[in-house]
Parts: sequence; C-alpha cells; structure tokens
Amino acid sequence: MPDILLHLAFPILASILYAGLGWHFWRTRWHRPDPGSKNTMVPAERFGIALALLLQGLELHDALFGNGGMRFSFGLALALMLWLAALIYWLESFRSRMDGLQPAVLPVAALCALFPVFFPQTRIIAHADAFGFKLHFLAAMLAYSLFTLSAVQAVFMSVVEKKLHQKPLSPVLNSLPPLLRMEALLFQLIGAGFILLSVALGSGILFSETIFGQAVRIDHKTVFAFASWAVFAALLTGRHIYGWRGRMALRWTMTGFLFLLLAYVGSRFVIEVLLGRL
Repeated sequence: MPDILLHLAFPILASILYAGLGWHFWRTRWHRPDPGSKNTMVPAERFGIALALLLQGLELHDALFGNGGMRFSFGLALALMLWLAALIYWLESFRSRMDGLQPAVLPVAALCALFPVFFPQTRIIAHADAFGFKLHFLAAMLAYSLFTLSAVQAVFMSVVEKKLHQKPLSPVLNSLPPLLRMEALLFQLIGAGFILLSVALGSGILFSETIFGQAVRIDHKTVFAFASWAVFAALLTGRHIYGWRGRMALRWTMTGFLFLLLAYVGSRFVIEVLLGRL
C-alpha cells in the first residue's frame, strides 16, 4: 500500500504544482500585469517549476523502467511529451524571454501529469535496449515535445495578434516580447523539431526489423507521421523562399501538429482506451 500511495503521490503533487504555478503566472502576467515590470521569472518561480519537473520525472522514470525492461502506454506518452515540453520551456527561459507562455504550458502539463494515474495500463516494449530503438524513441519524444511547444506558441501568437488590433490596446501587451521575436522563436522550435522528427522517421525505417520485428508497413500511424513531416517541410520551405509568416505560418503549424498527434497518441488512445487492447 505505501508503494502505491507513493506511486500516486508524485504525479498528483506535480500536477498540483503545475496548476498552481499556471494560475500564479496567469494572475501576475495576464490578469493584472505590472506595466513597469519586465515579468522575467524570479528564482522562487523557477524553483517551483523545477520541483514539479523533478517530482514528475522521478515518477515517469519509475513507470517506464521500474519493473525491468521498458513499459509504455498512451497515458505515459502524453505525460512524457508534456514533461519534456515543460523541461525545454524551463531551460529555454534562461536564454530567451518566454513571457506569457507559462499560463498556457503549465495547465496542460498539470492535466497530462495525471494521465498515467487515470490510464494505468502499460505494455512491455520489445528490443528496448537496441540502439536503433533508443535513437528512434528519444528523437520521437523530443520532436513531439518541441512541436507541442510550437503549437502552444502558435495559439499564443494568434491571441496576441488579435489583441494588437483591439482598441484600446490591452495592457498585457506591454509586458510581452515583440511579435517578431515570438515568431522567430516559433520557427526555431519548428526547425529543431523537424530535424528530430526526420531522425525519428529515418531511424524507424532503418532499424524497423530490429525495433518492430518486421519491415516498414504502411498504416495510419506511418501515413500521419509522414504527412506531418511533409507539412513542416513545406512550412519551413515556404518560410525560407516566400517569407511565410503570420496566419499562414500558424495554420500550417497547427495542421502539422494535429497530424503528428494523430500518428501515435491518437492511435494508441483508440487501441488502449476505446478498444481496451494493449
């Protein structure tokens, strides 16, 4: 019983911390921002996010590798994806201004931290020790996380763009980075995510028989993954050649992210939750 309680305590505490910090950042950055403040994160706020990341990270490591071998599931996929996204966001905040994203990223991380609790079924992953699988898995999860942040950034930019056309201008805009800076950050995230997605797809093809015990097969997961890759390739090409930006870039970003979400998370949700199979 104590082990079960400890197993539940870490994700619940992490979720509470994420949610509380999300509310704190919304109240101080969005609801009643201080016009004279730069709104950079203070040490106590950084420590709070780091503590939530540590608690959830310990639980994820135990859930993935605690029983020998490796286990995975729909719930763990979402939790790990958002944990990595929050970690990348936290690390990036030391280098760049990420103001305004906290109330968007942290509540989603709070929700996804509880998914392994609500959906505890897991399946054993074969060939988890193989180099090809490790490369494929790590690249895929990092790509998912970067594209999750890209999608959040795209939604956030859409909201900011609408506020720029409102009269009078919202006081929230005074404490946010310039829209062009946010757009540059968006394409940095997309560029890094695209490289990792290319590595994930390439390693999946190259090591398919080692990882999955069979040659690459064309199924809905493969189709959606390559559709997402094609969308982001077109977006980056359009950005480089035609200077795509604004709503055009945001629409392509959300389309690519939706395809990527359907590629694994959507298929595992149908199989594990709706059909009850592992």
